[in-house]
Amino acid sequence: MTDDTRDRWQDAALAVLGLVLPVACVGCGRADRALCRGCRQRLEDEPHRVRLVAGVRLDAAFEYVGLVRTLLLELKLRGRVDLARPLGARFGRLVRTALAEAAPDTVLLRVPPSRRGVRRRGFDPVVLLLARGGVRWRVRRRRGLRRVGGGARAPGVRSGAGQKERSAVERVAATVGTLRAVGVAGRDVVVVDDVVTTGVTMAEAVRAVRAAGGRVVRCVAVASVDG
Repeated sequence: MTDDTRDRWQDAALAVLGLVLPVACVGCGRADRALCRGCRQRLEDEPHRVRLVAGVRLDAAFEYVGLVRTLLLELKLRGRVDLARPLGARFGRLVRTALAEAAPDTVLLRVPPSRRGVRRRGFDPVVLLLARGGVRWRVRRRRGLRRVGGGARAPGVRSGAGQKERSAVERVAATVGTLRAVGVAGRDVVVVDDVVTTGVTMAEAVRAVRAAGGRVVRCVAVASVDG
């Protein structure tokens, strides 16, 4: 089956589904599509971003603006898992490329989400996006990144303030020491996350892997905040 034929069958199936469960495109409001063909094309036309975090190359599938920002917020805040595939396709390609260009035994690690976020959503957006992008993810008890105490209780960090209300110095102080890597000694690592803003959290993941004897060869995110 060609891609064009597959798209036509998919559109037909979505049209029938829309009769039972009416939806509107989150990008343009068109009826009976979670993301219409035009907005899917807009998404495909968005360039991916490359930047450095802690001296490591970070590939981001998209810039965190406009349609991409809307899709991610709908997925993370409203549980719109039907929007995961268009986002996950490019994200998955970048992850697979990073792994293909690394050593055969390279480890894939996910920056752990907050416990509160997991409880609220009931799912991990990054794991879902990896799956939709064709990347198999397996939780290993003896390998991964773990959240540990510290951070917000560091000297000079306002305990009641969120990350957006903190200064750049406070954000770093509140993040350093909050992650611990296990099971990565002597291994190359690719680290993934959903949105990278200041890069402080991703840099903490790189630090934790290095402290545990591993080497981060690439970071990959769904989206990055430029500037």
